[in-house]
Amino acid sequence: MSERPNNHTGRKGKVALIGAGPGDPELITLKAVRHLNLADVILADRLVNEAIILLHAPQAVVIPVGKQCRKNKSTPQQTINELMVFHANAGRYVVRLKGGDVSVFSNIADELETLVQHDIPYEIVPGITAALGVAASLGVPLTARGLSRGIRLLTFYNQSAIARGEWENLASTEDTLVFYMSGETTLELAERLIDFGKNPDTPILLAEQATSPLEVVTFSTLGNCLTEWKNRSFLSPALLIIGVVAGLHKRYAWKQHLTKAAEYFPEVINAAARPKSGRNQAPVQIH
Repeated sequence: MSERPNNHTGRKGKVALIGAGPGDPELITLKAVRHLNLADVILADRLVNEAIILLHAPQAVVIPVGKQCRKNKSTPQQTINELMVFHANAGRYVVRLKGGDVSVFSNIADELETLVQHDIPYEIVPGITAALGVAASLGVPLTARGLSRGIRLLTFYNQSAIARGEWENLASTEDTLVFYMSGETTLELAERLIDFGKNPDTPILLAEQATSPLEVVTFSTLGNCLTEWKNRSFLSPALLIIGVVAGLHKRYAWKQHLTKAAEYFPEVINAAARPKSGRNQAPVQIH
């Protein structure tokens, strides 16, 4: 039986919050594909591979709602919330398509609260988060007997993001540390970990645009990267893997990686327009 709402009954539509994976269009679930086949409208993040939509939802209207904080071109979260409500109230099947997994470093809590407040039916479909996609692409076991008993998913975007006590814990743990959205703060991150006692010889991997055709992988140690990466800039999305297991990349890597690449994911050109008033009017800008 189709899950598409009946637009002629006056009933609300539905929103499916879906993880599209980290870049490779084949890293998407069958369940996600089923929802995409039903979509009337897709609110798509910048880091969603466009091939996914072309292959599985050619019938849908696509509204880019990307975020590029470093370039000040992000779609406001309030606008995204309003677009979900607007189209669902018009009886449409809305797919909120996010890069990676919907629940890892995502604003899904804001979006869920919006849907609950407006009594809009929804479903959550998980995706492969960047840490898992990168580890598989690089041949890195994130946990390994005798090397790492756990994984910590983190981000470091400013000095106040991690408290002093947490730095001490991160420096002493044998868990694998995975840092999202930290390409611009990598050197400060390495310095702080060393300052709090982490071995400077600890391996570190930095993956740019991982699992995409323009994936770039750079390997170093916490100590060496302070000089080797001093004048480097890294393309977004960039993900860091820190720990003994990162050193296994050289032994278990199963494919060749580029050493330099251009942007793979498109820039945010214009933030998505907020919907006009009126139940069945379309947003101003639709791509």
